[in-house]
Amino acid sequence: MAKYFDVHPDNPQPRTIHQVAESIRDGALVVYPTDSCFALGCRLGSRDGIDRIRTIRHLDDRHHFTLVCRDFAQLGQFVHVDKDVFRAIKASTPGSYTFILPATREVPRRLLHPKKKTVGVRIPDHVVAQALLAELGEPLLSSTLLLPDDEEPMTQGWEIKERLDHAVDAVVDSGDCGTEPTTVIDFSGGEAEIVRRGAGDTSRFE
Repeated sequence: MAKYFDVHPDNPQPRTIHQVAESIRDGALVVYPTDSCFALGCRLGSRDGIDRIRTIRHLDDRHHFTLVCRDFAQLGQFVHVDKDVFRAIKASTPGSYTFILPATREVPRRLLHPKKKTVGVRIPDHVVAQALLAELGEPLLSSTLLLPDDEEPMTQGWEIKERLDHAVDAVVDSGDCGTEPTTVIDFSGGEAEIVRRGAGDTSRFE
């Protein structure tokens, strides 16, 4: 059964955040809130976590996983960002955007798009997600919690606990999350390409 953590949305309890981070370090797959919707998250090097996310969401090897980072300095360790792209991303973070960029050698090969060698990165504007990232000290490997037969992501932590009780190890609940996933911008070709229109405003990339 998944552990259930009730976290204050504005003042996350440090002890609870520490417990969640420790479980992730130990290999747990968790559901946690972001500024767009709930997400599945595990440690970057967790092969088991990646396989479980693929199974839960029915994903193939062309799916872009996302590295959810605490800040721009951390993001820069995992993707190559040139000056023009740097300015565009810097102006949009933290926020509800995922950026697809060429990956550095810090990213495990199994996370990369098989042909493009790219990966998604983002910096969330969410108090609880940021607290967890700060405690963890490394990015979370993540994917939006959208189940194969659902049209929209779930918004209630208790509902997620009921439906995924035996599929995940923990659910972090700080209140309702939205149903709109991040806006996805692909910069891997040098120019901004809008892959998915979501919670983030696309006007600056058009």
